[in-house]
Formats: sequence, structure tokens, C-alpha cells
Amino acid sequence: MTIPRNWRARAAILAVLGLALAAAGPAAAHHSFAMFDNEHQVKMSGTVSKFEWTNPHVYIHLQMADAAGEVKPYTVECANPGILNRVGWKFNLIKPGDKLVMIIAPLRNGEAGGLLKEVTLPDGRVFNNGGFAGPALIH
Repeated sequence: MTIPRNWRARAAILAVLGLALAAAGPAAAHHSFAMFDNEHQVKMSGTVSKFEWTNPHVYIHLQMADAAGEVKPYTVECANPGILNRVGWKFNLIKPGDKLVMIIAPLRNGEAGGLLKEVTLPDGRVFNNGGFAGPALIH
């Protein structure tokens, strides 16, 4: 059986479109950073409860005391492992129990979380979040 030429061309176009849509899926799934208030950065400190070296973002989970002394969980979002690796981070850089000082852009909705700008480790080393997050403004 012979397949008409125009059918082959259509099948090739459909295959290319299918591949393009499949490749666009992960890009479309990535979120904006508009949820973070980059105009009002906050300096904070806390004790690490969990460090997630995962894609698409690395997360630092902290226990922080609020103004009343009540300890609450806090989640800080970081860049992806590839970006962090390029600016000196390693998967084992932060460990549960570490006491960290951070500068973050807080969540606009007031929840306990933010976008990392800069972190100071217990040994005094300072790391940033890579290029896209912008510089820390508080020192």
C-alpha cells in the first residue's frame, strides 16, 4: 500500500508540533516570582529542619521564633540546583540543625516563606541565590 505524499508531510508536521508542545510543558509549569516582595527584604535567622536539593527549586525549611518567642516553620525558596552549583553551593552545604542568617524577599501574602537573596552559614561563609534573584539589599 502506498501512502500519499501529503499525508507524510502532515504526519511530519504533527510530529514536530507534538515535540514542541512536549518541550514547552516544563517551561509553562514554572512559576513567576511575583509572589515575593523584592522591595521589602527581611533579615532573619533560624535553625534548619530540612534542606531539599531538588528541581525545579531548592528549599530550606527553618524553625524560627517570632516576636512573641513562638517557634514556627518557615520555608525559603532558592534557585535550582544547577544555578546554585555555579555560584558555589553543594547538595550537602546546609544540614538540619544549622543556624543560618538569611536575607529574603518575603511572600506578599504574609505567610511564613520567602525567596532567598543571601545566606550566611554557621562558619561565616556567605552565599547568594545566583543571578536571577537580585542582590541582597540589607547588610
